[in-house]
Amino acid sequence: MSDADLQHPYSRLTPELVMDAVESLGYLCDARILALNSYENRVYQVGIEDEQPLIAKFYRPARWSADAIREEHAFLLELAAAEIPVVAPLIIKDETLFEHNGFLFALFPRRGGHAPELSSDDDLELIGRWLARLHLTGEASVFQHRPLVRGSADIIAASETVLSSGLMPDDYRSAYESLIRDILAHTDQQFTDNRFPTLRLHGDMHTGNLLLRDEQLWLVDFDDCVQGPAMQDIWMLLSGSPEEHRQQLMVIAEGYEMFRPFPAAELVLTETLRTRRIVRHAAWLSSRWQDPAFPVAFPWFEGHRYWSEHLLALREQLAALQEEPLSMPVF
Repeated sequence: MSDADLQHPYSRLTPELVMDAVESLGYLCDARILALNSYENRVYQVGIEDEQPLIAKFYRPARWSADAIREEHAFLLELAAAEIPVVAPLIIKDETLFEHNGFLFALFPRRGGHAPELSSDDDLELIGRWLARLHLTGEASVFQHRPLVRGSADIIAASETVLSSGLMPDDYRSAYESLIRDILAHTDQQFTDNRFPTLRLHGDMHTGNLLLRDEQLWLVDFDDCVQGPAMQDIWMLLSGSPEEHRQQLMVIAEGYEMFRPFPAAELVLTETLRTRRIVRHAAWLSSRWQDPAFPVAFPWFEGHRYWSEHLLALREQLAALQEEPLSMPVF
């Protein structure tokens, strides 16, 4: 084990510590532990004697405050009470968040399934229905401890993280700074000229956070839940050409409008939100590079090819921001 491994807090999260944490809540582990695919946190399926396995989620130290995590949990419990298919944390002695040996953790029931097919109108309409119900609950209150989607301000903060990390080769620094300035001229206008209501959102609604089995949909992983415009939960469901986007929007809206008016006016934010995600993803990798799991999982991040492709993606986004915004089909 390297010095970096030893210095990282997750290096202390051994199988024995995971079992001790779960057993501190009154369960008896059967010594079967399976690490699940998660980079930001550490998530394990833990076998329980004479019961179904549980999912133990250990939160990344210093990422969220305990208040922010409890607010995520409260939102999940509120959604579950509204019969929305989310995986809410287990309540044990009136608590959902626990501490063991310096780690904050929670337990969840196990749910399975596969990613829905975004090419399937039936799946898209189903997602649209549940998203509308999620947003109906989401607009009933306001997050106090979770982030707010801020458009340009988020892009600025993320670009500063990238530039200060020292991981971008010097060859690309000037072009990157110029691109960010040009992008901000357009994203500033979109968020300044359009004041949309915000609500509590999932925040990271891609297919990896949707599980479907036998027509039962589960919305999972609210770790990035935020306060923001409803479109933040919709745009990532779109793929393909602009014409395909419009067709997909029509199907999503058909399901969504069964419960809530579809926020078509917010489509103007789509490319700003997409740009925000691209810049923030590079910032996320930059900020996590000292975690030994990241260089192993993303070995290409320090290479010239990645940064060349990243700048190309930003140039494409700059062009998209200058085009007519996406709109609903007109018949």
